[in-house]
Amino acid sequence: MPEDVSTELPADQIPSTDEEWRVRLSPDEFRVLRRAGTEAPWTGEYVATKTPGVYRCRACGAQLFDSGTKFDSDCGWPSFDDALPGAVVEIEDRSLGMSRTEIRCARCGSHLGHVFRGERMTPANTRHCVNSLSIRLDPRRG
Repeated sequence: MPEDVSTELPADQIPSTDEEWRVRLSPDEFRVLRRAGTEAPWTGEYVATKTPGVYRCRACGAQLFDSGTKFDSDCGWPSFDDALPGAVVEIEDRSLGMSRTEIRCARCGSHLGHVFRGERMTPANTRHCVNSLSIRLDPRRG
């Protein structure tokens, strides 16, 4: 059964093989996080969530996004106008016959989604479009 990662895994416990990831993740999580898949729009558990807290990488538990940067983009996936400093890496993605910027967890390299700039949806002018299957909300206590 996949593990619930609500805190960061120690560096020496981050899986290094597909077999180790398959034990840690559900088949859908593996497809999205390790094979750069995408969940269907409007199906993810965090699309409309407004709970205060920190969103962590579902694979390794690294902190990625603060809920204060989450906004309603009406795109079908959770959207954040900023990531925590150093939390994500951007990679050119030329799949599907177009040029996009993929975002991955800086700690374990898992696929999160894509980042789009220049849409004028927020003052930051940035939308990190993230699969719910890539993140887990750690609600703010107190």
